[in-house]
Amino acid sequence: MKNLKNIVSRLSTVFAIAMLGASGAMLTACNTTEGVGEDIEAAGDAISDTARDAKD
Repeated sequence: MKNLKNIVSRLSTVFAIAMLGASGAMLTACNTTEGVGEDIEAAGDAISDTARDAKD
C-alpha cells in the first residue's frame, strides 16, 4: 500500500509539472496569435489606405 501511495504521489507531481508546462505553452501561443492578428489588421489598413488614395 505504501508503494502505491508513492507511485500516485509521483504521478501527481509529474502531471502537475506537465500541466504547468502546457499552460505556459498556451499563453505563449495566445500572445503569438494576438500579434499575428495585429499584423494582419495593419496590412488590411495599409491596403485600405492605398485604395482610398488611388480613388482620390
